[in-house]
Amino acid sequence: KVSLKQTYTVDDALEAIGFGKFQWKISLLTGLSWIGDAMEMMILSILGPQLHCEWMLPGYQVALITSVVFVGMGISSPVWGNVSDRYGRKVGLTICMCWSLYYGLLSAFTPVYSWLLVLRGLVGIGIGGAPQSVTLYSEFLPVKARGICIMLIAAFWAIGAVFEVLLALWIMPTLGWRWLLGLSTIPMAIFVSFCFWLPESPRFDVLTGKREKAVATLTRIAKENGKAMPPGKMIAYKQNERGRIKDLFTPQYCSSTLLLWFIWFANAFSYYGIVLLTTEMFQAGDDCGKAKIEPSCRLECKYLTSSDYKDLLWTTLSEFPVILVAVEYIGRKKSMALCFFMFSLFILPLYACIGRTALTIFIFLARAFISGGYQVVFVYTPEVFPTENRALAMGTCSAMAKLGALITPFVAQVMLRTSVNLTLTMYCGCSVLAGVASLILPIETLGRGLQESRFHQEDEGQTTTNSSSNDATHSAEQQ
Repeated sequence: KVSLKQTYTVDDALEAIGFGKFQWKISLLTGLSWIGDAMEMMILSILGPQLHCEWMLPGYQVALITSVVFVGMGISSPVWGNVSDRYGRKVGLTICMCWSLYYGLLSAFTPVYSWLLVLRGLVGIGIGGAPQSVTLYSEFLPVKARGICIMLIAAFWAIGAVFEVLLALWIMPTLGWRWLLGLSTIPMAIFVSFCFWLPESPRFDVLTGKREKAVATLTRIAKENGKAMPPGKMIAYKQNERGRIKDLFTPQYCSSTLLLWFIWFANAFSYYGIVLLTTEMFQAGDDCGKAKIEPSCRLECKYLTSSDYKDLLWTTLSEFPVILVAVEYIGRKKSMALCFFMFSLFILPLYACIGRTALTIFIFLARAFISGGYQVVFVYTPEVFPTENRALAMGTCSAMAKLGALITPFVAQVMLRTSVNLTLTMYCGCSVLAGVASLILPIETLGRGLQESRFHQEDEGQTTTNSSSNDATHSAEQQ
């Protein structure tokens, strides 16, 4: 029997190294990709009303500007996941950010509506890979720090959303939407400039048989954090078959995959719905949505005012993580369910005719909780699936989210003009069902180590410990 003093796993090394200077650096770098993603998403709720007036677009064409981005993201997310599982997390994330930067800049120079749709769709293809930053980041974190740290990385999304609104408040009245599109690519440009520093995930390297490279990466992290590596030889779990969609539907993962697909769908449907509803309901003014029910002239439009931007800013501040404590104490599943149920609760007052101030408050609270739900599902999903298909799982879940985001403009911007109550009922009903789905997920990942492969998980018998003497023995025998 091999002693634990003579062998160690990636988990053992990360626990020994702990959270330090290196993790803070990688937080900032992966955070830049989140800021860029958030800005590209937030710009959609600003661009729609502006082009509706400037280019005299009917409602369905305004909705298409948003939907085409989500079509691109939905198509590309599983592809980026497969690339990241086969060729590396760093490779997938770097390529998708370069792609997004290039087409994001080009879209600022678009001459006509048709070109705008094509270029924004191509931007969507690029930012479909942004969730892989969470896959990469999670694989450098010790168990105890993972939940809080991934929730905190979500703060960069909030920073990006707030920054986009502030940029719009400054740029739109003077320079216009083209400058806004161009300047919104700055965070991605900074990421691309510094991505050479980004190391490959040691978990991925171990799984692909590059043990020496993984050890070198972990030694670098230990040096930066001022800690020592565990003594002995690293255990490798080499897995040649990675990134296969059928592995998501094995008996141990099938129910988790299907439930998470619906949860991600509902999260995006509700989140982007409340983002788009914010500008739409603010434009209704004191008419409490009655203006939405009455048919309007095709050319009738309202530009967003400074007051609209300021209220949009207040509601965007709700993006900052609100459920940090709960996710580490009541667990991931209950935290997700709580967020969905509270979102539904704060949507209910919107059925009534409430004033502008009350509308802002309730939208702020609803958005805070649905953002919290999004943050928790980003923590939960990488913890459920093993390294061999973690990126693909994130990619397919993200694709389902984009399907929800693709549908939501036609609810929040088109259906709203027919019936406010039916629109709100769609969001309430979907989030309640997602809350129930969260509670019936088969695995609670609080305190559970990341699995390297499905075989590794079977060997551990679904335990939550990071490693054991049995693991060391079995792995050493495999080599």
